[in-house]
Amino acid sequence: MAGPVEKQFFPGSDRPEILIDVNLAPGTSVTTTDTTVKRLEELLDSMGGVENYASYVGGGAPRFFISVNPEHPDSSFAKIIVTATGPVERDRIIAALDQHVANGTFAEARIRIRRLLFGPPVDWPVSFRVVGQDPATLRKVAHQVREVMSHNPHVVNPHLEWDQRVPTLKLEIDEQRLRLMGLTPLSVAQQMQYRTDGVPIAEVRQDIRTVDVYVRGQGAKRAQNEPPIYELRNEQGQKIPLSHLGEVKLAYEDAMIRRHNRELFLAVRGEVKNAQPQDVTKALWADLESIHAALPDGYRIDIAGSLERSQEAEDSINQVFPLMIALMVTCVVLQMRSFPGVVIVLLTAPLGVIGSVVALLIFKQPFGFVALLGLIGLAGILMRNTLILTQQVSDNLEDGMLPSDAVVEAAVRRARPVVLTALAAALAFIPLTTDIFWGPMAYVLIGGVIVGTAITLFFVPALYALAFRLESR
Repeated sequence: MAGPVEKQFFPGSDRPEILIDVNLAPGTSVTTTDTTVKRLEELLDSMGGVENYASYVGGGAPRFFISVNPEHPDSSFAKIIVTATGPVERDRIIAALDQHVANGTFAEARIRIRRLLFGPPVDWPVSFRVVGQDPATLRKVAHQVREVMSHNPHVVNPHLEWDQRVPTLKLEIDEQRLRLMGLTPLSVAQQMQYRTDGVPIAEVRQDIRTVDVYVRGQGAKRAQNEPPIYELRNEQGQKIPLSHLGEVKLAYEDAMIRRHNRELFLAVRGEVKNAQPQDVTKALWADLESIHAALPDGYRIDIAGSLERSQEAEDSINQVFPLMIALMVTCVVLQMRSFPGVVIVLLTAPLGVIGSVVALLIFKQPFGFVALLGLIGLAGILMRNTLILTQQVSDNLEDGMLPSDAVVEAAVRRARPVVLTALAAALAFIPLTTDIFWGPMAYVLIGGVIVGTAITLFFVPALYALAFRLESR
């Protein structure tokens, strides 16, 4: 189970939707983003198998599926939700779009094409958080992490969540000089806001939404391809050129920064191809050992993505494990009424792992959260078979049989009902093997029940004879 079996959090969905994320450089205008989206829409119109699509420019789509998180408003981001006519057409459209992206058709943007996944929302399957205080140091370490990820053959498009800075204009002014001209920093900021981005003046009702109306002034242009001249008015109504107030400089700022538990972090993310995200994350974590050792004080790298969410889900189950084990042991004690008997029953619980591993390897199924639930239920099934055998041994001893004869007779007498019930349970799970969500759990239960029951018929009598020190004839 810890070796060749693939690990998975939740399987992919069989729904026909395709999610297309369009990311341009930070600070890109909505108009430029919309131009790229229209090119994608023209490509989709020329493909067969597309039932419909909806584009959201400047932000993400509303939550329509449990595993999809809505994105924040961003002028450089767009999302297209494509509905294919079926799963086969969905995979064909994804392959065609990936080929266009690989050929550089949309070189101005980072295009991510994926299908829906079951389970809790996971933005990127493979992700690492570089945590620290200084953004420059975070970038330096994050680029090293991305370099390691790029050498892994299963990682596609490794990138930093926020890296590029956006250009901004800064006005350096002297407040004393500003007051002499009859202006204040607030009035300058308000007038420049009106001249550049615009200021809201009213609200208009559009269908079920309220839309703000902005008004924006235009500066007088001196000549073509030259920046406009902005003029401000002081309290006396006099026009003052912006150049008289100070020097306008070009600076670069972070378009966004993110925090996790109030700590500044920079995520390095990537898609996975031809492998399971958890296996790739563990392999990358081992490759990052040298970077870990060279981290400055106060900086660290945390695992995110599918592996983190999987560990969180397992922790939620582990919280109720003590109560589950206590109730289970109590029921076994009330049935067996002897310490060696309780130990025998509990030792048969892990036998199902053998058959589960065999079934997962033969049918090439991953072990995920749903399969873990099946493995927990499998332990109860096998312990039930052990209780049946040990109870028959007790009944034989009460009838006056010799201890060794009682064990052999119980194994022979209970073999048929135990095997038949195990086969009935295994056959009942066959229809679930074709389901994309419940399939791994079905294979775990089928393999575990069949192999575990066969081993139990030999294991329990031998262990019973060893525990109670029965003499052989």
